[in-house]
This record gives sequence, C-alpha cells and structure tokens, in this order.
Amino acid sequence: MTAKLIHGYEVVIGFETHTQLATHSKIFSRASTAFGAEPNTQACAVDLALPGTLPVMNREAVACAIRLGLALGSTVAPESIFARKNYFYPDLPKGYQISQFEIPVVQGGEVSFYLGEEKKTVRLVRAHLEEDAGKSLHEDFIGQSGIDLNRAGTPLLEIVTEPDIRSSEEAVAYARELHKIVTWIGICDGNMQEGSFRCDANVSVRKPGQPLGTRREIKNLNSFKFMQQAIDYEIRWQIEQIEDGHAIQQATVLFNPDTGETRAMRTKEDAADYRYFPDPDLPPLRISQEWIEEERSRMPELPRAMAARFVADYGLPEYDATTLTQSKAMAAYFEEAAKASGQPKLASNWIMGEVSRRVNAGETDIAAAPVTAALLAKLIARIADGTISNAAGRQVFEALWTSEGSDVDAVIEAKGLKQMNDTGALEKIIDEVIAANPDNVAQFKAGKDKAFNALVGQAMKASRGKANPQQVNDLLRARLAAS
Repeated sequence: MTAKLIHGYEVVIGFETHTQLATHSKIFSRASTAFGAEPNTQACAVDLALPGTLPVMNREAVACAIRLGLALGSTVAPESIFARKNYFYPDLPKGYQISQFEIPVVQGGEVSFYLGEEKKTVRLVRAHLEEDAGKSLHEDFIGQSGIDLNRAGTPLLEIVTEPDIRSSEEAVAYARELHKIVTWIGICDGNMQEGSFRCDANVSVRKPGQPLGTRREIKNLNSFKFMQQAIDYEIRWQIEQIEDGHAIQQATVLFNPDTGETRAMRTKEDAADYRYFPDPDLPPLRISQEWIEEERSRMPELPRAMAARFVADYGLPEYDATTLTQSKAMAAYFEEAAKASGQPKLASNWIMGEVSRRVNAGETDIAAAPVTAALLAKLIARIADGTISNAAGRQVFEALWTSEGSDVDAVIEAKGLKQMNDTGALEKIIDEVIAANPDNVAQFKAGKDKAFNALVGQAMKASRGKANPQQVNDLLRARLAAS
C-alpha cells in the first residue's frame, strides 16, 4: 500500500525500545533490581565500578534474550560479544556502558500487528543486551542535583527496528504489540511509568522517492498517548523547517507533555563517537542449541498462534481473535466463558463490548473483574436459550458488576426480566394487536415493512417488553400470512 503523505512528505520512523528484564538481580552483579528503594541503597561495588571489581553475566538475562528471539522469529546468535560504549555522564560511574555492538545476541526477526483491518509488519535489526545507567535527580526547589545509582547495572534488551514505520498511528500500534509480546512471554513487567518499557523514536521526513531525511531521536517516550503526540509534533516541525528553507540537524530531543512540543537536548552522536571496543573483562557469550531448545520448551503459546487457534477452534473472525489475545488474562477469560457457555461468538461480543468498556475505563483489571468468566458464561447461556433478551442481559450484567447481585438466575428473578416464551400467551397478544391495528395490517399486506415493525412494537409493548422478540416476529408473520 502507498504510504500516507503529509503535505507531500513521507514519514519514516524507526524505533529503539529499552526493555527492562524481569530478573531479580542486575546484569553483571547480585544487587537487587526492585523498584522504589531509597536512592543508592541497591548499588554494589560492581555497579559503582570500584577498583578490582569484575562483571559476571546474569544467566537469566540471557534466557530472556533467547525467549525474545524465539517469540519474534529472530536468530539467536551462538556467540555474541560485549563491548564498552564510552561516554561521560554523572550517572555512569564507569565512564562507559557495557553493551553489544558488532555481534548482538538477537538478530533479525519481525513484529506483525493490525492497524484497523490492515496487517502491518515491522522488520527488526537486532536486540542486544546492555546495562542501564543511573538516574540524575534535579531538585528545583533547592537548586541542587543528585545521582541515584539504583538503576545502574539493571539488565536491558534494546530492540531496534528497520525504518519501516510510516505514521504515528503505526508507531503506537507497533509499540503496543511489542509491549504485549514482552509481557506475554514474561521477560518484562511492561510498567512504563517505572521505566521498564521506554521507547525512542527516530523520526525523519522526505519527498517520495528521495533518500532518507535527517532523523531526530525522541528519547524516553513512556506512554502511548505521549508517543503519538510527540511524533505528530516532530513531523509537523520538521516539515515546517524544510518548507522554510532550513536544514534538519541530527539531534536527540525530549518531549514536553505540558507544552506538547519537542525540544533539542543535544546533537545526536554516531557510533564512532562512542569509541566502541570489546570489553576485556567479559568473554564471548556462547549459547548452545540445547539451551535454546530448553527455553523453547518453557515458552507459552504466543499471541499470534493463539489467535489462529481461536479462529480455527471457535470460528471467530480474525479481528475478534486478535483483540481477545491482547493479553493473557483476556484470552484466558474468553476461553473459560466460551467453553462454559458453548457460545464463543456471543462470549467474544460481550468481552469486546461491556467487559472491555468497564476495564478500559480503569475500573479494574479483567482478571479481577466482578463479573467472572463463569458468571458471564451463565449470563450468555440465558440469552442463548431465550430466558432473557440481550437488553435484559445488560441489566443483569450491570447488577452483577456493581455487586447488586451475585447469581444470574437470582437477578433475573428479582428484576422480573424473564422473557415470555409461552406460545399460547403470545398468540393471544398478537391476535389482539392485529385486531386493534387494521391500518398497519393493511399497509403490511401492501408491501410496507415499516408497518410490520410497528406491529412488533405494539406486541412488545403489550407484553411489557418481556416477549421474546424473535418469537414475536415469527408468530406475527405466520398470523398475517394466514389471515
């Protein structure tokens, strides 16, 4: 499909995502990675780069990298190299960061997702292991700055894409899909507010067919909302600069959510500026095929495979299956409700509708929803067997959600929501409606469908809304055909 143009320019975006790995200790030391500790209470001698200390590789961090490679269809390198990335900043005690450069642990792969009903695929360049830096704290009210080294040495996987993304909407969809994958396979908790999943967007614009433009990197985007706002602003700013005759300078920029603008932080460095060289304190990282197979055996069913199974086993549309596999908890909730009710499509509709509406409003997580999957299944079963209508089902759902009731049948009974399914009673109501509305009957027989709907409405009104609508339709058509 042709890329969408903005004022005649094509947008080109590449992503770098720093994923904090869910290990209990740091990548090269035994210090804790727990969030929220008092400053500098979780930084050991190795993290502080004290003389004589040596890094030791965290096996679980490597296992996380292997799992990511398996999930993304990447190549897991049998041998990869750690390098020193040299730069000087107050929160980097060693004066360099241990990372990977020429030979990363994960190579290639892709992330596929849907944007609306269109399938998109973003190619990956690599994912490499590295340590995080510390954090600078700026206390404006006392005019001082401090350094917290609790994060120093925290294990990260930096996931780098090809410049395949062509809009802010695509960028957010990609980031959401990657976030889903890393949390699904359990290598990251995905907490963006705590810095566990941080995205950098490299944004440039060009005229169609022209070489890639000069990129500017928006650093540390820690919410999907701000991600889209920042990229949209940067696109507009770059186009305006070019149209005004200015050249774009490669730079690292920050997004200010209060103003909705990006601002340059520093000129963007290239690899040569970091003077990479192999770390002499760390031997090559060797990963055997046996280790890869061991991690493969521990992998959960992946979202794409599960979505395909939902289509095959439950007859769901692909859109439903993709939506229901946005999280493990939602997928598990659906499967339980679908199996218990025997109505997978109805279960899908309710979960993507009423349940998701409540969850997305921030009322609760789906795993802790007051309407459990078992309760929803029973509610769906009562709709499917004609005990209650869909409209009445929403009333029952509301009562269950707000703890007004705890049992489907009890709520139906208490609220008098049971549908009238007695054929004899319905036929009597229909005969009375036909007798009282001769004009509508005549109009229907003259071919006017609206007249039939009016008769159905009268019948439903006469039953105080308790009649089974489908049964009313069927009986009314039969009566009119016979008269």
